[in-house]
Amino acid sequence: MLQGKKIVLGITGSIAAYKACYLIRGLIKQGAEVQVVITPAGKEFITPLTLSTLTGKPVVSEFFDRRDGSWHSHVDLGVWADAMLIAPATASTIGKMANGIADNMLVTTYLSMRAPVFVAPAMDLDMYAHPSTQKNLQQLLHYGNHIIEPGTGFLASSLEGKGRMEEPERIVEELEQFFAKQGSLSGKKVLITAGPTYEKIDPVRFIGNYSSGKMGYALAEVCAEQGAEVTLVSGPVTLSTKHPAIHRIDVESAGEMYEAATEHFPDADITILCAAVADFTPKVKADKKIKRKGDDLMLELQPTQDIAAALGAMKRKGQVMVGFALETDHEQANARKKLKSKNLDFIVLNSLQDKGAGFRVDTNKVTIIDRHSLTAYDTKSKREVAEDIVDFIIRSL
Repeated sequence: MLQGKKIVLGITGSIAAYKACYLIRGLIKQGAEVQVVITPAGKEFITPLTLSTLTGKPVVSEFFDRRDGSWHSHVDLGVWADAMLIAPATASTIGKMANGIADNMLVTTYLSMRAPVFVAPAMDLDMYAHPSTQKNLQQLLHYGNHIIEPGTGFLASSLEGKGRMEEPERIVEELEQFFAKQGSLSGKKVLITAGPTYEKIDPVRFIGNYSSGKMGYALAEVCAEQGAEVTLVSGPVTLSTKHPAIHRIDVESAGEMYEAATEHFPDADITILCAAVADFTPKVKADKKIKRKGDDLMLELQPTQDIAAALGAMKRKGQVMVGFALETDHEQANARKKLKSKNLDFIVLNSLQDKGAGFRVDTNKVTIIDRHSLTAYDTKSKREVAEDIVDFIIRSL
């Protein structure tokens, strides 16, 4: 799977830098082409001569060559690569990546990178467990990066715990598995709904919900990375898309989302209904701001159009349709009822009773239910949850 792949390997100032030699050998053995970018601190642990001997390429460390003034283009590296791997990644570099501090060639290359980025942390257990490090790792996940979890064992500090860089063989396997999945949805058209809907009461007020859209946007990115052409129908969110294969349609109300979803559904091979759509909307929407008069305001609500039910009725043979169910009680029973009534192929259940699941968080804990089985997953980042869901779809295809 790595044959002919171009890998930018970023090396930072960690004692684990010596493992980069084994990593380079493993990548090249599998047919990859490796270009090393190393921080100034990284050169204190391993020499550029060793690295260039293994890769057959000059090592890049500074923005320009001090001998002849030639420029090392981080932009060209970002376009050239099929993947960027930062191994080992120190707490300092992870912090710079998370916050866009481009004070060295490695971070500048990362910020210019168009290809997927893999990060293999390496540090002492207390540094790894520190809230700032964990926050920065979550931010990198939010950006769409892949984190290769460190292992647990004996550390350079003579302490024992989690923080040692994953072994080179496993890192190579991670990249192989990633590229093996690439193109699994090639030629497929995927329709995804995401985010909340806003149902206007008057020009300044609305009925809404707490959905951030993070789950739906993560699904869109993962599907696009797998080769799909993605149409993302999004309610009002502050998120942006990265992959060029994602066509985003912005809507506000449940009615607008219904129109967009029903328009694009007939062409979709796979539909994932992740949006938190309002079930009710005001029957009358005021043209002017409603002024406060008295103590009570009565709003008459009417049901919105049921997007899942409408698409389920339209579904043709061969189309795959996935729904979401956010429940507060009788979770599995309610999810199975929705699975059947909406004509879904499977449903992703998450409960507000589970810590780390639901709205406005970067993690989720889901259970995937189809007509014959139930698969429960641990709490993961929404990016990782999206990968699990897309893997389930690919297996079902």
